[in-house]
Amino acid sequence: MKITFLGTGTSQGIPVIGSTHPVCLSKDSKDKRLRVSVLVEWNSYAYVVDCGPDFRYQMLRANCNKIDGVLFTHEHSDHVLGLDDIRPFYFRQGDIPIYAHKRVLKALKKRFDYIFATKNKYPGAPSVIANKIKNKPFKLKNLEVIPVNGLHSELQVFGFKFNDFAYLTDMKTVTDKEVEKIKNVKVLVVNALRITPHESHFNLEEALEFITRVSPKKAYITHISHLLGFHEEVQQSLPKNVYLAYDGLELKI
Repeated sequence: MKITFLGTGTSQGIPVIGSTHPVCLSKDSKDKRLRVSVLVEWNSYAYVVDCGPDFRYQMLRANCNKIDGVLFTHEHSDHVLGLDDIRPFYFRQGDIPIYAHKRVLKALKKRFDYIFATKNKYPGAPSVIANKIKNKPFKLKNLEVIPVNGLHSELQVFGFKFNDFAYLTDMKTVTDKEVEKIKNVKVLVVNALRITPHESHFNLEEALEFITRVSPKKAYITHISHLLGFHEEVQQSLPKNVYLAYDGLELKI
C-alpha cells in the first residue's frame, strides 16, 4: 500500500493569506501546507480521503490520473470544496463513487446540487455514485475499510483504517471502544492543530496522548496550522516514532 500526503495543513493552509507570522514566511518547503487530504493506493486502485479546495493542484502535483473514489471524513469546506474538480476523472471514467455518512451526503447534495441533479442536469457537471457509510466495515474493491468514529467538537467525523494504516483528522474526542479498532496499527495519522488547546481539534499534547493510547509502530501528525511552529523545530521535539507529515510525503506500508 502506498500513501501520499496531498495536503497536511488546516483550513486556511500555510501560508495564511496576508500573514506575517514567521512560519508563514518560512522558506522551508515543509512549512508550506495545502488543505488536508491523503491518497491511498494498493494494487491498481486509488482512493482519496477528502477533497478540499486544493484538490485540483494536489492531483496535478501527485500526477494522479485515476481515482476509484473519494471518502469523506465530514462536511466542512476544507474537506469537500474540491468535489467539482473530479470532472476530469468523471469524463474519463464515468460516475465517481463517493463514501460518506448520511449527514455528509445530505450536505454535499445541498452544496453541489448540480452534481446530484437527476433532471435537466448541466452537461459539464460531473456525476457521482453516493454510498452511505455507517460505523461498520465496508468494502472498497478487495479491501475492507473500518470507520473510526470521533467528535470534532460536537460534530461526528469518521476516520478510516485501511489494513495497517489508520487515518484520523479533525478529531477532538475518540472513545476507548473506537481506539480498540486501531490499537497497535503499523502507521497512524492523526491531527494536531497547534500547541495551545482548541475546542474542536487535538493540540500537540492531546495528539501525543492519543498516539500513546493507540500505540502504533509509527505515527504521523497532520492538519497542522502555522501556530504549531516550524516543521524542523517541532520535529526535533517529538518522540522517536512520531513524525510531522508534510505535503508530498510518500509512505509504503
